[in-house]
Amino acid sequence: MQKSYDPKEIEAKFQKYWEEKESFKAVEDPTKEKYYCLSMFPYPSGKLHMGHVRNYTIGDVVSRYQRMQGKNVMQPMGWDAFGLPAENAAIKNNTAPASWTYENIAYMKKQLKQLGFGYDWTREIATCKPEYYRWEQWFFTKLLEKDLVYKKMATVNWDPVDQTVLANEQVINGRGWRSGALVEQKEIPQWFIRITAYAQELLDDLDQLDEWPEQVRTMQRNWIGRSEGIEMDFEVVGSKQKLSVYTTRPDTLMGVTYLAVAAQHPLAQQAAKNNPTLNAFCDRCKNVKLAEADLATMPKEGVDTGLKAIHPITGKEVPIWTANFVLMGYGSGAVMSVPAHDQRDYEFAKQYGLEIKAVIKAPDSDVDVSEHAYTEKGVCFNSAEFDGLNFKDAFTAVEARLMSEQKGKRKVNFRLRDWGVSRQRYWGTPIPTLTLEDGSIVAVPEDRLPVILPEDVTMNGITSPIKADREWAKTTYEGQIAFHETDTFDTFMESSWYYARYCSPQSDTQMLDPEKANYWLPVDQYIGGIEHAILHLLYSRFFHKLLRDFGLVNCDEPFKKLLTQGMVLADAFYYEDDKGGKVWISPNDVITETDEKGKIISAKLENGQPVIFDGMCKMSKSKNNGIDPQVMIDKYGADSVRLFMMFAAPAEQTLEWSDSALEGSLRFLKRLWKLSNDHIALGNVAPLDIKSHNENQKTLRRELHKTIKKVTDDIGRRQTFNTAIASVMELMNKLMKAPAKDTQDRAILQEALIAVVKLLSPITPHICAELFALLGEGNDILTAPWPCVDESALVEDSTLIIVQVNGKLRAKLTVSAHATQTSVETLALAHENIVKFTEGKSIRKIIFVPGKLLNIVAS
Repeated sequence: MQKSYDPKEIEAKFQKYWEEKESFKAVEDPTKEKYYCLSMFPYPSGKLHMGHVRNYTIGDVVSRYQRMQGKNVMQPMGWDAFGLPAENAAIKNNTAPASWTYENIAYMKKQLKQLGFGYDWTREIATCKPEYYRWEQWFFTKLLEKDLVYKKMATVNWDPVDQTVLANEQVINGRGWRSGALVEQKEIPQWFIRITAYAQELLDDLDQLDEWPEQVRTMQRNWIGRSEGIEMDFEVVGSKQKLSVYTTRPDTLMGVTYLAVAAQHPLAQQAAKNNPTLNAFCDRCKNVKLAEADLATMPKEGVDTGLKAIHPITGKEVPIWTANFVLMGYGSGAVMSVPAHDQRDYEFAKQYGLEIKAVIKAPDSDVDVSEHAYTEKGVCFNSAEFDGLNFKDAFTAVEARLMSEQKGKRKVNFRLRDWGVSRQRYWGTPIPTLTLEDGSIVAVPEDRLPVILPEDVTMNGITSPIKADREWAKTTYEGQIAFHETDTFDTFMESSWYYARYCSPQSDTQMLDPEKANYWLPVDQYIGGIEHAILHLLYSRFFHKLLRDFGLVNCDEPFKKLLTQGMVLADAFYYEDDKGGKVWISPNDVITETDEKGKIISAKLENGQPVIFDGMCKMSKSKNNGIDPQVMIDKYGADSVRLFMMFAAPAEQTLEWSDSALEGSLRFLKRLWKLSNDHIALGNVAPLDIKSHNENQKTLRRELHKTIKKVTDDIGRRQTFNTAIASVMELMNKLMKAPAKDTQDRAILQEALIAVVKLLSPITPHICAELFALLGEGNDILTAPWPCVDESALVEDSTLIIVQVNGKLRAKLTVSAHATQTSVETLALAHENIVKFTEGKSIRKIIFVPGKLLNIVAS
C-alpha cells in the first residue's frame, strides 16, 4: 500500500476499471427490486459548472447507496442539446450549431467520467439526434390524429428590421437584441398542445406526489390555477353582440360600474375605427408584450370605447372601456369591473373618474372605500334581493338568477393555457406537418419520418436556415406540391419525455418498449434545480399522461420522489451598481459590451438571454469568479470535490464555495488513508470476539454501530448527506484516538474501517474502492452490501445518571443500564458531594428518570 494518498492515480485506475467492466450497465431483472435514479440532463454549453457537479454528485450518491441496498439500479445520462444558445454560439464562432454542440458533448462527457459518476453510458441520448426526435415527431402526429394538437393565430415578437421572430430572451427593453429596433407584436399561426384537457388531472394527481417538496406542489397548483366562478353575458347596447365575462366573485355583481376589454378585443377594434384616440391606444398596446405577472405593477391605462353594456340583473347601462390590464389571451378578453372591491379596478376608476359603488361589507361594521378597495369576503348590502347574504349564499343566489334568465352559469376555469410549441428558430426538432397548395395541413406520413434537420448550415443571425431554404421545405404529398413546416418545437418537448426514452434508447421500431418502460418507470428519484418546478416538471407530468393514454406506460406520474438542490454560489459573480446593489452573473455568461470606464452595458446569459444594464453597473469585484470544476479535480481530486459538495450544505440549500473547505475535504481523506495504511501495515487481524470485549471496546463498537444506523437513515430516508458525513467524521476522530494494544482493538478497528469505507463509498467512491480491496474485502466494493447495524452492540451495559439536588447538578454516577431506582438512590445518597448538600436537611421527594436523572428535593 502506498504510504501517501494519490487521488489522481487511484481515480484513473477505478474509472478505467468501471468502464471496462461496464459496472453501471443496467439490465432489466424482474427478480430484483429496481431503482431508477435520474438527474436532470444538462444543456451542452461547453463545460460543466459547479451547479452541474453538485446536481450529479447528489444523484450518484443516491444511486450508489441504492445499489448497495441490493437494488437493480439504473442511472443514465444524456444531453438536452437543442436550443437558442447553440445558434448564438454558432453565429459568434462562425460555425454550425451541430458541430458546436457535438464538441461540447464530447468535452462534458469526459468531465463527467473524471468525476466518477456511475452512469450507464450505453443508454446515452442526445435530443438533437434524429433517432431521438424521430419519435417525438411520430408522437406529435398521433396527437394530431386525436385532436390533441391544433394550430391557431398567436402573438410573437417581430423585429421589423431583421424581419424575424424573436424569442422573449432576445427582446431587451422592448428592442431587438441585434438590430435595436422597437419590437412589434405580430400574429402568426402556431401549434398548440391541449394541456388544458388534462388540467384537472394534473391538479388532482399532485396529491399522489407525497415525496415531492411541498413548495413545488404549491407552485404547480398555483400555475394550474383552478377556480370556480360564474360566466355571464352582458348585452351591448345597440348591437346583437354580447360580452362574455367570468368572475369568481359573483357576490359583487351589483357593484359593477364598468366593463374593461383588451385592446385586441373585437369590440375595441371595431370602436377604434371611428375613434382616433382609441385607435392610437390600441396600436400602442399591440406592441407591448405583457406577462400576467406584469399586470400588478404596471400603470393602469385605458380609453372609453363609447360603447355601453347592459347589467344582466339591474338592466342599467355601464360603460365599456379598453384597458391595458386586460389580456386577450386570458379568458374572453373582457372583465367586469367592481372598483369598490378590487384594487386594480379601484385604481383605474379613480384615475378616470368612474363610479365606485360598495356592495360588500363586514358583517358587523360599515365599509369605507374612500382610499382603497375593500377586497375581503363579507355580506352583501346595497344589492337589492341579495342583501344580507354571505359569499357562499350570494354565489348560489346570483347563479340561480342568471341561469333562470339564461344569462349565465357556473363554470370551472383554469389559469393554465394550452402549450404553444412552435418556435421560429432553426436548432430544434422540425414540426412534422405539411401544408398543401390548398392551404390544408396534414401530418407527415409515418414512413417519411423523421423529418431531418439539416446540420451543415450557415447561420446569418437573422433567418432560420430552413426558413431561408425553400428547397428544404418543398416536397410532395399524394402527388400534390407540399411544404414542410419550418417552425421547430419548443425545446421543452424534448425534455418532457427523455426520462422514458432512457428505458429503451436503442429501440428503432417504437418510441418506447412498453415492457422495459413499465419495468423502470416511474423514476424513483429525480434531482434538479427548483427553477424547473413549474414548466419542465409540469410538461413532463402532462407528457407522461399522454404516453399512458396511448398505452406506452402504465403509471400516472413520471417521478416518484423529487429533490430540488440549491445553487452553488461559486457559479456567480456580481457587479455593484451605484447604490451598492449586487447584480449576479454567471462566469459562463458573456459580457457583450462595456464602455471605456469598464461599465457593463450588456451581457448574454449562458441560457442565451441577453441583459441590458444601461451602463449603470460596473465590475467591482468577483466572488470566486469562474470556479472551474476541471481545475478543482486536477488540484484536489474528484473524491475531494464530491465530498465537499455533499458536506458543505444540506442538498436543498445554497452552497457557498470555499477553497479552505475543499482543502479540508482532502485532509480528511488523507487521514482516512493514513489510518488505514497504519492499520494494514501491522499485518493480519484476528477475528472479532465480542464476548471478550472490555468496556472501552464495547463503547467504541457502540459508537461505530450508532454511526452506521444514523448514516443509513440520513442518506436513505432523510437525504441529509451533510449530517451523514459529519457522523462519519466524528467516528473517525474516535478511531484515530482509540488504542491498538491488543488483538481485539485491531479487530474492532478493522470492522470500523471496513464500515467507514462502505459508508463513504457512495460519496467518495474511488478512495473507498481502493481501501476496500486493501483491507482484504475483495476487488469490487460496488457488489458489497451496505453495512448492517449490530443491534446488540447498541445495548449499553452501563449508563450515566445525572444527580441533582434541588434542580442543581451535584454529581454524575455511572451505573448498570438495568439499575433500579432504589439502587441508584442508595449510591447517590452515599456520594460525598450529595451528602454535603443534603446534610441536616429533610428529603421531601426524589424524582427519578430511568437511565438519565435523579433529582433530590431537600429542605
